[in-house]
Amino acid sequence: MSTSHPNSEALHLELGADAILVATMDLPGHSMNILTDELATPLIALAARLESDAGVKGLILRSAKKDFLAGADVDRLRALSTAQEAFDESMRFKSFIRRLERCGKPVVAILHGLCLGGGLEIAMGCHWRIVVDDGRARLGLPEVKLGLLPGGGGTQRLPRLVGMQQALQWMAEGTHVPAALALSSGLVNALAANAEDALTQARAWIAATTKPIQPWDAPKFRYPGGDSRSPAAAQLLAIGPSMAAAKSFGNYPALSHIMSSVFEGGLTDIDRGLEIESRYFAACAISPASRNLIGTLWYQLNAIKKGASRPADMPASQVQRLGILGAGMMGAGIAYAAAKAGIPVVLLDQSQAAADKGKQYSQDLLDKAVKRGRSTAEKRERLLALITPSTDYAALQGCDLVIEAVFEDRAVKAEVTALAEAQLADTAVFASNTSTLPITGLAQASQRPAQFLGLHFFSPVDKMPLVEIIVGKETSAQTLARGFDFCLQIGKTPIVVNDSRGFYTSRVFATYVMEGLAMLREGVHPRAIEMAGLQAGMPMPPLALQDEVSLSLGLHVATQTRKDVEAEGQVYTEHPGEAVLRQLCELGRVGKKVGQGFYDWQAGDKSLWPGLAELYPLASEQPAQSVLIDRLMFVQANEAARCLQEGVLRSVADGNIGSILGWGFAPFQGGALQFINSLGLKPFVARATELARQHGPRFAPAQLLMEMAAKGEKFEEGGPALN
Repeated sequence: MSTSHPNSEALHLELGADAILVATMDLPGHSMNILTDELATPLIALAARLESDAGVKGLILRSAKKDFLAGADVDRLRALSTAQEAFDESMRFKSFIRRLERCGKPVVAILHGLCLGGGLEIAMGCHWRIVVDDGRARLGLPEVKLGLLPGGGGTQRLPRLVGMQQALQWMAEGTHVPAALALSSGLVNALAANAEDALTQARAWIAATTKPIQPWDAPKFRYPGGDSRSPAAAQLLAIGPSMAAAKSFGNYPALSHIMSSVFEGGLTDIDRGLEIESRYFAACAISPASRNLIGTLWYQLNAIKKGASRPADMPASQVQRLGILGAGMMGAGIAYAAAKAGIPVVLLDQSQAAADKGKQYSQDLLDKAVKRGRSTAEKRERLLALITPSTDYAALQGCDLVIEAVFEDRAVKAEVTALAEAQLADTAVFASNTSTLPITGLAQASQRPAQFLGLHFFSPVDKMPLVEIIVGKETSAQTLARGFDFCLQIGKTPIVVNDSRGFYTSRVFATYVMEGLAMLREGVHPRAIEMAGLQAGMPMPPLALQDEVSLSLGLHVATQTRKDVEAEGQVYTEHPGEAVLRQLCELGRVGKKVGQGFYDWQAGDKSLWPGLAELYPLASEQPAQSVLIDRLMFVQANEAARCLQEGVLRSVADGNIGSILGWGFAPFQGGALQFINSLGLKPFVARATELARQHGPRFAPAQLLMEMAAKGEKFEEGGPALN
């Protein structure tokens, strides 16, 4: 016999005959539980009931949704305007958790699916944690990805459970920990086969536990591996900050604040440690980096994933059979992504050997996954069975989407387009994976240009999350919607742009690497150029990045662009970096693929080529690093603004998300357009004008920026308005 106590729609309470209270979280109107007031208020009341109700022997906390709890209410975090507000909010949350663990009654959390952020912090405040081990469980404190640190006790409880070194690594990387590792590390106490098994285990543990106490509240508690006074911690403290600085260059204050919170908390008791954590949380919460990251990588990214860039009046669709033309690295990567999503794929190439090699790409990825325990042999074979390598265009029959991923040559693309369309049903969609060639021009080879669009993937496809959808002049809304749905179907984030040469990502990305080449030609030290890129927050420096994508490809694109511009009767303005591309290509130094470019590449290692000093002698006066950083950042942001001005970009969100996920524009800045916002339109225009005067018209501020600056405007930001 049980008694129901539904004191809120978000938290259902049921008291059993054994006096164990089962609290089930089920936040109405949400696919996931998050810590809104609607859920937080009954949870706080639950802690009070445990303390006062003698009829309750213990508590089991679980979720009715597919995940346990995803974390904090980001709207609430975004609304924090002062350090004091952030500190108080953090202390209120952990006060509730502290009451749970000190109530004197056993509390068990049954975890399944995602248990992240505040969800894991609540779970760590329970005396016993059981994970339903069905392959879906992932536990973690990923707040660093939004420029924050765990503000509900995570920096204090996690090190006390798994040790300081492991805790620091997981928090600094925002790791999602699977069930088996959570158990072996000490993060959780038991695994269960299913929800019923977990409930049985929980009741048994509560029945056997009369005086529950958290490890850190025990008089003889010791950190696993030692606290901040231990030799291991001292060594970690000695190298940790420098390692963090080497990776982040101070652009991500949350990293150093996490370390400080862990180490300082490791010198004192849990309650003092929780207060220390709240102070560092407050510093993170009001930082520009956090504001930018939350605005773009939470609000704008979620808006895109929910279809903000998709035609709203078109029915949802799914690709049933995919054809891919070209089994090179890009085509093979798309095939893997599609098969991983359960889509049958025909992978076509000129020879069977080439097509088979394309399928081998998936085989190699899956072999590694099986070897590392991330997949099984059965799953590998099931995925590989979905990929059919072929040379016969007739194999494309029945495909409702075909993606062309052949060489960047109009004639080659036109030929395969015609051959493929001859095998397709009238309703099928054809897409080109071109990175630079205008879609409207490529669609001229199609018999149905309304069903032709661009799907620009990024290499390597299995790791890169973005797809740039390019809408040609005749691309229909239905075709765009089908392309958008396909991207979501295979787990990618789509941005939508209008047709133009280089589209958005390739066009703006090129300004970054080409500016590095221009600096080299001017006599700037190559090491200073590379460091400026890293200090600016870019994932790779410009010269090394040009080596990665190849100098010959860069020269090919520049040459093709010149031909196109002059064919249109316009005057082509050569970028100062193009001469550098030509010179190194003439020397055979075309990039990493041949082991020689701006760097000498040997066995996975690289060093700047000494010959650069002879080709480009150092200028007698070297510019300050701040000037180099400005040039690399302003040239990208200004070009992004031009894309918005010209209508290539359809939204600010597409511009920001495309810049971060597409070529790695400094994430802490919130994207190329948010970078302008953060600096301020007027200061940006003033600095861009100065750079144009010193380094050329490519820095001249976009007309849109000058107009916005004059009106005191800024680009739209994601989420609630900032104070």
